[in-house]
Amino acid sequence: MREPTVVGAAGYFQSYSVVGLLAVVGVLFVAVAFGAGRLLRPVVPTPEKLLTYECGVDPVGEGWAHTQVRYYVYAFLYVVFAVDSIFLFPWATVFADPGYGATTLVEMFIFLGFLAVGLLYAYKKGVLAWM
Repeated sequence: MREPTVVGAAGYFQSYSVVGLLAVVGVLFVAVAFGAGRLLRPVVPTPEKLLTYECGVDPVGEGWAHTQVRYYVYAFLYVVFAVDSIFLFPWATVFADPGYGATTLVEMFIFLGFLAVGLLYAYKKGVLAWM
């Protein structure tokens, strides 16, 4: 014979009490680990330890560095087209199903049209010119 299940608000909160208990145990575990690290580590501050370390070279000059924005634009364009290419795989599987051929073909050409407009816009702005 099967045991009766708890129904209602009591059963609802009982199921989430396990999640809450695990969350509390996780937070306590992290707090104990950080506390133990703070208590066990040696603390000997010296001027050398307080310097900014950069690949074994002493820091010289200002902390301001100029970066080229175009590299971020290339990365952004890559991400856009990589994510958009992911949509091609579900389209290819649905296109093979009977009854969806014409509809998915039209939707994909609309999608590719948006991509083409974005690529044309990037080309017109000169983003795709390497130098």
